[in-house]
Parts: sequence; structure tokens; C-alpha cells
Amino acid sequence: MTENSERLMLVRAGFERVHVEHDWYDGPRKGIADVQGTPHYFRAVHDYGHPDDPYDDEYLVWPIDEASLSLEREQSAITDDWHKRVAEGTATTGFPGAGGVDRRYDELQTLLGPRREPPGDARRLVAEWKTPAEARDDVEGPAYMVRWRQER
Repeated sequence: MTENSERLMLVRAGFERVHVEHDWYDGPRKGIADVQGTPHYFRAVHDYGHPDDPYDDEYLVWPIDEASLSLEREQSAITDDWHKRVAEGTATTGFPGAGGVDRRYDELQTLLGPRREPPGDARRLVAEWKTPAEARDDVEGPAYMVRWRQER
């Protein structure tokens, strides 16, 4: 099965696009993904998959505006470029997210930081994550997809 046909099957099953990944620890923890076709921030409710936590798949989600999404993509592109240069052996600086490494990354971090905090009216949803077998991350975002449902 090709990646496109598998991705199409996942879309038909209700899985949606993930735009940006901010944090990963045993799975996506923070980022931006579609919720009913509209980009939203997401943040795991519980911290880093604690073994005593039976609800590790719960997330807070809230809408992101187009201007913020554009800035998020710009910052993600800076990180992606750095990862590419590391893989090629041409990176001459440390990770941009460390601070003080990439001026524009730092500017974006300052602008976006408050927007990444869940508002009081953030929705609480349960996520199911899937990655098509042949999928690769690209400029469109991470290769994995998400399907949301109402919390338990």
C-alpha cells in the first residue's frame, strides 16, 4: 500500500493533519493539529506519560489564528533546517531552541510563548495517533496524524 493510499484511508477514518510538533516524549505532547479541519494548538493534560496515569491520551485544544500559524511554521522551518544540517554534518551551531543561537527563532519564541498557553475555555479531547507506514516528515509537518474524540 502506498503512503498516499494509506493516508487517504486514515483521513476517511477521521484522522487529521498535524502541522507542527513542539514536544515529543513517548508520543506527541504539544503542537498544532487540525480539529474538525481547523488548526488548533494541542497540549497533553498529563505530564510525559507517567506509568500511573491511565489517561495519557487526553489533550487540551484551542484554536490558532492564521497569523500565529504562519509564525509557528516559520519557527518550525528553522528547527527543520537545523536538523537537516546536523544530518548532513554541516551544522555549525547548537539547537536553535536552546536560546541565543538563532535570533529569529528567539524572537518567534517570545511572540508565540503566550499563545501556546491554553486559555480557560480550551476543550479537552482524547487523541489517537497513527503514522502511515511509508510516511516521512516534510514541509507540511510531521508524518503522523491524529483522530480526536470527546474525553471519557
